[in-house]
Amino acid sequence: MAQDTTNKDTKKETKTNVNAGFAVIATGGKQYVVREGDLLKVEQLSGADKRKEGDKIVFDNVLLTDDGKDTKIGTPTIEGSKVEATLVADDRDKKLHVIRFRAKSRYFRKLGHRQPYTLVKITKV
Repeated sequence: MAQDTTNKDTKKETKTNVNAGFAVIATGGKQYVVREGDLLKVEQLSGADKRKEGDKIVFDNVLLTDDGKDTKIGTPTIEGSKVEATLVADDRDKKLHVIRFRAKSRYFRKLGHRQPYTLVKITKV
């Protein structure tokens, strides 16, 4: 039985290592929990026409960081902290159809909308 508890302890350690090193950033009116290597779809960032794939993007509006040992909470942001990412794509989402219909009045209107977004890959927390 002593061997089983050792295996359980090592499993717990690997789980905490997986969760180590994350940050909470705010962009586009939303908050995101990010880790290194994550692909993140955010509201389209300004200057989309001037950027190209592979460009570096810095998110300096960091609300919380955790490296597995120490947790820093901002009031409201952490001074000097930043999250670095690379641009993967500036694109538009799938089309969303909006239909307005009034019964018995011959009113039918169909609109489409594609929300622009920026896809980034987190490189450094």
